[in-house]
Amino acid sequence: VIKVFNHQDEAEEIFNQANNELYEASNTANRYSNILMPVLNNVNYLIYVFVAVAGGIFIQEKLPNLSISGLPFSIAVVVPFLGMSRQFAGMIQQISPQINSIVMGLAGAERVFELLDQEPEVDDGIVTLVNATEKDGELKETNEQTEIWAWKYPHEDGTVTYTKVAGDVRFDSVDFAYNPDKIILHDVTLFGKPGQKIAFVGATGAGKTTITNLINRFYDIADGKIRYDGININKIKKSSLRKSLGIVLQDTVLFTGTVMDNIRYGRLSASDEECIAAAKLAGADGFIRHLPQGYQTMLNGDGSNLSQGQCQLLAIARAAVADPPVMIMDEATSSIDTRTEQIVQTGMDRLMNGRTVFVIAHRLSTVKNANVIIVLDHGRIIERGTHEELLAQKGQYYQLYTGAFELE
Repeated sequence: VIKVFNHQDEAEEIFNQANNELYEASNTANRYSNILMPVLNNVNYLIYVFVAVAGGIFIQEKLPNLSISGLPFSIAVVVPFLGMSRQFAGMIQQISPQINSIVMGLAGAERVFELLDQEPEVDDGIVTLVNATEKDGELKETNEQTEIWAWKYPHEDGTVTYTKVAGDVRFDSVDFAYNPDKIILHDVTLFGKPGQKIAFVGATGAGKTTITNLINRFYDIADGKIRYDGININKIKKSSLRKSLGIVLQDTVLFTGTVMDNIRYGRLSASDEECIAAAKLAGADGFIRHLPQGYQTMLNGDGSNLSQGQCQLLAIARAAVADPPVMIMDEATSSIDTRTEQIVQTGMDRLMNGRTVFVIAHRLSTVKNANVIIVLDHGRIIERGTHEELLAQKGQYYQLYTGAFELE
């Protein structure tokens, strides 16, 4: 970016200024640190000389009224006092070199205490996500990896109820505010059933991403209820809730490691075959096999050796290998070219089978096949319906689609 805008000289000047400030501060600290020890030594010597001289004068003058704890002032008093003053000065000398370390430690402790003062994330959920087997219509919990996930709901009498995870998500008159003075979402009511694709459309700040963050319980709602398979999400443990959700964010985060490792991060217990199947589902298998070492190709931490579209496909594959009942695609195709977008759309359609999918996109071409399109404006739902239904209404979605109105 610096080179593109030809700001090399300005960037160098800013760096040199910061570097000089650091140099001056470090130089000043070292100067005071180096001066402190000699000054303390000289002060201690002066105190020692002063005590010795003063004591000698007092003894020589034989002051009659001068005594310490009833003892007459004499050489027997001066010598121990000299020893005590020397010992006290020695302790100060030992502490003085550590002043720098103490100050640095206090600065570090301040940052530690800031972290300790952070309020812990409240998780009072009791419902957990478990693997289960089904026999004669009855679910049983198992420690083995199975294709069936179930909600484990403990009751006060000690009994436990198991409910198969379906992916039915419902908002009931939900209000939300980051701070009480400004409501972000107003009376939001919507639902997503298994196999449905629900798309959110709206300008920046309309509340699209906020809704998906509420499903994850990154924030708690101010009013209303959010239910997941009929269970209030406040009763579901956050770790279990988030395990049941697959998320593809607008900005893809990759880790230093192989392509296979990055896909497997969606479910660490996944086999190589499952990772490859997820890549095929996402439409990523083709470009991966053209990489120098295929699935064993090493990636940089920022994914700089891949295009944005390829990074996005890996993110979709990573979500697919987790095999979640609910998928959240936050601007998942915003950085992908038209041809790659078609590949991703095909993969998403396959991935959507049997799952609830929430999609946020500015490209209306990606949501034409959605079961429900929800148009948001300043935190309110102003339109909802299929692509054809919304076009027939000739409202804001129609204006967006025909180009009469543009998203910010």
